Amino acid sequence: MTVWRVADGLSYAEIARRLGRPTSTISREVGRNGGPGGYRPQQAHQATVQRARRDTPSPPHAAGPPGGAMEEEIVELAVRSGMPRMTARVHVDLLLSEDGRRTATELTRRLKVSPASVSVAVNVLVEHGYVRRERDPQRRRDIYVVDDDAWYHSVLISAQQALA
Repeated sequence: MTVWRVADGLSYAEIARRLGRPTSTISREVGRNGGPGGYRPQQAHQATVQRARRDTPSPPHAAGPPGGAMEEEIVELAVRSGMPRMTARVHVDLLLSEDGRRTATELTRRLKVSPASVSVAVNVLVEHGYVRRERDPQRRRDIYVVDDDAWYHSVLISAQQALA
């Protein structure tokens, strides 16, 4: 495999083109791992492995926080009924929140998952009527809400989809 390097005088755009990746990916990778003059691929790989381990949620423990076992039981029930696991985790977290509202950032932190995972799960929940989006005009971000009529709306949406 040929290795293209910034040290060889190639631009980020040229490296990106040769690797079939966006230029922003290359510039972020180089910037995160020593910059153009100090980039070392092996050390960058090790740092990536460490970041991946750090971001991986650990399996649930028996001695978890109060309610943890109950949450896992509800998630398992939803998964057995056909809901994707991440969607079920997001849904249960919203249902058990004090006011039925969370931002994507809050969900990401609480569930220890990527923002992309939360986004996909929320899109499924919105599509099936379990959750709705509200826009926070002051902070320019979405808030995901489970409201009192969520079950009623989800049944209506499911019935409409079944008839279509």
